[in-house]
Amino acid sequence: MQVEQTSLSGVLILTPRRIGDDRGFFSETWNRDTMLGIGIDIAFVQDNHSLSREAGVVRGLHYQAPPHAQDKLVRAGAGAVLDVVVDIRQGSETYGKWTGVELSAENGRQVFIPKGFLHGFVTLRPNSELLYKCSDVYAPDCDGSVYFADPDLGINWGIDPARAILSPKDRNAPRFADFKSPFRYKE
Repeated sequence: MQVEQTSLSGVLILTPRRIGDDRGFFSETWNRDTMLGIGIDIAFVQDNHSLSREAGVVRGLHYQAPPHAQDKLVRAGAGAVLDVVVDIRQGSETYGKWTGVELSAENGRQVFIPKGFLHGFVTLRPNSELLYKCSDVYAPDCDGSVYFADPDLGINWGIDPARAILSPKDRNAPRFADFKSPFRYKE
């Protein structure tokens, strides 16, 4: 497993080894012992799978607040996305900063996102599928979002925000300036 640090403390890019031949490849995307060896001690309890039929679909920026906050391990099963993570841990020196990682079926990269971050993505190709493990179940009463194209965040999504394909929830999400984070940075 190749491990890369990002500019946001705790957010990691994980690239599992692929064993391939003319038939395709095999890759171990999750192994508890391997993850423990790199400092990730998470008991995942839910797997999610999303399909976005068109390029330019934006999903996010989402979070789930305590007591049902979620750690996530995200990868593309088909197509490609720009996966975006924003630090919302009050007291963090990177509060309000973001990082983006291209995840594709071809590159096999995964992003580990701990609790305390907004998460979203934009599809770069039609029929893109995102697969992700979560450390807590979906809890609608803890679900929240921030507007993806908020100028205070300055995220470069690589598309014109006016052309983004959004759900009503994401289109009407609160601005970052109006957002009160439920997360605190712990050193």
